[in-house]
Amino acid sequence: MTLITNSNQPEYLDTSLPISERAKDLIARLTLDEKVGLMSHPAKAVPRLNIPAYNYWSEALHGVGRNGRATVFPQAIGMAATWDRDLIRRVGSAIGDEARAKYHAALKRSGYTQQYQGLTFWSPNVNLFRDPRWGRGQETWGEDPFFSGEMAAAFVTGLQGDHPRYLKAAACAKHYVVHSGPEKERHHFNAICTTRELYDSYLPAFKKLVVDAQVEAVMGAYNRTLGEPCCASQLLLGKILRGEWNFQGHVVSDCGALADFHLSHKITADAAESAALALQKGCDLGCDHIFDEIPAAIERGLICETDVDRALERTLETRFKLGMFDPPEDVPYTSISIDVVACPEHRRLAYQTATESVVLLKNKNNILPIKPETKKIFLTGPSATSLEVLLGNYYGFNNEMSTMLEGITGRVPEGMGMEYHPGAQFKHPNEVSRTWAPLMAQSADITIACVGNNSMLEGEEGESLLTPINGDREDIALQASQVAYIKTLASHGAKIVLVVTGGSPIALGEVKDLVEAILFVWYPGMEGGKAVADVLFGDVSPSGKLPLTFPKSLDQLPPFEDYGMNGRTYRYMTEEPLYPFGFGLSYSQFEYANLELGSDVVKLGESLPLKVTVKNSGQRAAAEVTQFYLSDLEASTIVPRHKLIGFERVTLEPGESRALEFTLTPEMMSFFNDYGQLTLEPGEFRLEMGGCSPGQRGQDLGAPTPVVAKFQVM
Repeated sequence: MTLITNSNQPEYLDTSLPISERAKDLIARLTLDEKVGLMSHPAKAVPRLNIPAYNYWSEALHGVGRNGRATVFPQAIGMAATWDRDLIRRVGSAIGDEARAKYHAALKRSGYTQQYQGLTFWSPNVNLFRDPRWGRGQETWGEDPFFSGEMAAAFVTGLQGDHPRYLKAAACAKHYVVHSGPEKERHHFNAICTTRELYDSYLPAFKKLVVDAQVEAVMGAYNRTLGEPCCASQLLLGKILRGEWNFQGHVVSDCGALADFHLSHKITADAAESAALALQKGCDLGCDHIFDEIPAAIERGLICETDVDRALERTLETRFKLGMFDPPEDVPYTSISIDVVACPEHRRLAYQTATESVVLLKNKNNILPIKPETKKIFLTGPSATSLEVLLGNYYGFNNEMSTMLEGITGRVPEGMGMEYHPGAQFKHPNEVSRTWAPLMAQSADITIACVGNNSMLEGEEGESLLTPINGDREDIALQASQVAYIKTLASHGAKIVLVVTGGSPIALGEVKDLVEAILFVWYPGMEGGKAVADVLFGDVSPSGKLPLTFPKSLDQLPPFEDYGMNGRTYRYMTEEPLYPFGFGLSYSQFEYANLELGSDVVKLGESLPLKVTVKNSGQRAAAEVTQFYLSDLEASTIVPRHKLIGFERVTLEPGESRALEFTLTPEMMSFFNDYGQLTLEPGEFRLEMGGCSPGQRGQDLGAPTPVVAKFQVM
């Protein structure tokens, strides 16, 4: 069959051609000024070619952000606590659907899209949450590089869709790399780590997104890493990203990061030199206006127009993949109705995600779930009526948000008494010496105290209003005003169930011994109040697991500015934590047994199959997250004390058992040597499977006893 085409149609509009050819053809038709106009995040229109203006800056950290109505899912760290890849893939897909509908609505309304109305989303954040003081840690997927990659890859896969030709939306892995505070120093600090630490801890999640999830974009960080600015690093962008990983998408700078070259890092003299350096080293799109200086840089001989064309080809290919130059009827995602935005199905998905994210940290004498015979509950605390604690940062908006007060009010059965009093403020002490709250708690069977942090107390530079150090936390303890209030309630004999909001570890100190139960609920999104209420009353059994370690205090942490991994995260920490990585209780009980290895001796380079049985030995159906950890006991260099190599979420009926099969691959048995090379050595290994990371602390807190085996690699 002969394909008849319009001979007058330019090649960049010919959908039968490869995208790379179409992008090259379009670039060849542009003047230098037009090219430069497309090089920054507010890409200018090219009227003579009917190309509308397009703004690359959109956010979708846990729902379409900063762009009107959307479904607001739990903050990323809360989604991580679900340990549920399939759920997160569905969340990403729902966000992509809403993004598509909103993009086309904006395009129809204005003929172009403004900031936050596009399809290029600067999410997810896969920086390693190495220090709980970092205010932006809430945006990440936790402290484990393998786990972060697994969960974020599911998010990216859902967001970008599975069409062979078109992207539903374009995801972006940020902030590349070795970037996790302090916020007040982010524009000028130089992150120092060893090559081994770079490959072992900081790069794996990014590699997972680039190589396996085919993420479309990567955002460079503000800081320098090993002396080079991240947005112009030959090591990071050239050798690793484009070289070792063969990344085919585009690189965008963090916002203002290119200006930092000359203003903060002092490695260039002016904006023209900064633009030239960024282009030469592999940054394709600027989130600022530094690339406006490209003509000056060319005139000064710092770069040539082919450098511009190379970068522009990468960003335009993303727009082609999104179908921006194709007939709408050819692009499957253009038919998504605006009715999908915040639809009932997505609301239910937000509710499920919120319920699965709740982590039960303590449940003395099984006070939870709240028993039907309970006569009266008292709800109190600064989080109870707060909308901010539902949102976290980088959030969308919804006209139907469920606070803790609203959720519990909607769930409490008629005939059960209920009272409410705020009791305390988030940070500041009460100005009155006495309130009614302690007496109200005294008369109730259970006091539900909603405490913790909100986005005013932790977040990004410029975001959090109550942090003197630009969004980071000076201390990780619960705010003193809240501690004093809980102590007052306890002194009046209140039986306290603590509901803690936050995006990072909170050291509870003496408070943990004053309360009967503790639920950590993160920033749970628009359905947070309803989800927490249903967990409290037992409609749902808590199944969340911590995606990061909760230290007892700052005394257990290295200096915030130190990017070495010694003493950090469960992989390298030797001190006993408050709550360990992977920990979380249930309203049921689980047992592990019958660990079977294919062999206790494995030849170098061979895989090892294994099988383990998990049983629900409790009285109700519940979900458990089985975690697989490996320790190399004879490595020739520094290696993690133990590392997560797999996990599986299973839902079991009372008394039900399930045999889980798993294959331990040579890559899992390998480690990164001092040169960043993946290395497999003979030696003895320890394998542990259970419901928490290895260590006595988890078992002391109620985690099931794990099953353990050793094997030899010869």
